[in-house]
Amino acid sequence: MNKTLIIGAGPAGLATAGRMRKMGLDFEMIEQTDKVAWSWTKHYDRLLLHTVKQFSHLPHLKFPEDYPLYVPRLKLVEYYNSYAKHFNIKPHFNTSATAVKKVGDKWQVSTNTCKYFDVDNVVIATGVNRIPFRPTWDGEENFKGKIVHSRDYKNVEPFRGDKVLVIGMGNTGAELALDLAENGIECCISVRSPITIVPRDVNGRPVQVTAKQLAKLPFGLGDWLGTQIRRLIIGDLTKYNIPVSKIHPMVQLRETGKTPVIDLGTVNYIKAGKIKAIGDITSFHENGIVEKNGTSHDFDSVILATGYRSKLGNFVENVDKVLDKHGYPKQAEADGEHKGLFFAGFDNYKLGGLLGTIFTDSEIIANAIKAK
Repeated sequence: MNKTLIIGAGPAGLATAGRMRKMGLDFEMIEQTDKVAWSWTKHYDRLLLHTVKQFSHLPHLKFPEDYPLYVPRLKLVEYYNSYAKHFNIKPHFNTSATAVKKVGDKWQVSTNTCKYFDVDNVVIATGVNRIPFRPTWDGEENFKGKIVHSRDYKNVEPFRGDKVLVIGMGNTGAELALDLAENGIECCISVRSPITIVPRDVNGRPVQVTAKQLAKLPFGLGDWLGTQIRRLIIGDLTKYNIPVSKIHPMVQLRETGKTPVIDLGTVNYIKAGKIKAIGDITSFHENGIVEKNGTSHDFDSVILATGYRSKLGNFVENVDKVLDKHGYPKQAEADGEHKGLFFAGFDNYKLGGLLGTIFTDSEIIANAIKAK
């Protein structure tokens, strides 16, 4: 009988386990924290899914009917716990993989505890957001204010009365800046590179649903219409000091690994002058930062919305051979000398969001393991 170990009890691990349970396939799971979907229990309070619920549930168990269209964080945590219970998924908690290596036809997995696994298949479901990315700048040790990573941001309370800089205008940075501005906190956002912004909704209709319909149109008409919608709703942001990418969102995803910013209202606050955009920064001083253009700004607090890294090489031996230039696995099922190694939820290049990727990856993985 094939033995399978799933590493990680987040959405990707749960989805794979749910499919395997449905197929009658045996597995074990380890999770480095003390609960399933740990990251979702720690995210900031106001977080909702940016994708609609009909495209965001895990396999074989839809969200409850009374859940809103965009599922809030705590409801999502509730759902993931129900999913684990429904499929009798019982991870070994507080157990992290310290080494994953191929020995003969088997995969050997060492952990931080005395548990050791010798298995035919390993599913890596540790996520693209495993390790917070923390850049450093000259002079930051002299800064008198506080610097926190977005992972540690919960709500605006610690920042009341402060002038705050958010560094990075990805989805998290844009939403944290909005959270601060909506609560009357003076806020700037540092936009470090050209970005693509798309509205979450147009006239009350989710853009994700519209995009799936536009994708069916021939001759690139869908892409053209999508571009016109962005121009109409978002408009020209260069006059607000925001460099806008000239390439299509899908091309941007493939070439840079950067997902489009799903706008929840940040653009209107920027246009109204309630969020000020500045450029990339080069250094800190006692009271703030210096932009690349030499302009100095004073701030009381800085929030680093600088993203995460998967850092698979920290524990998976020779994994670089199956990773792309952005450090993500090239496909859900590895081949060659890495046969038996699988990756769930790492394809960052789809506009359907990571939960859509997880739904697809888990099916590919479960079917491949069943075929073996």
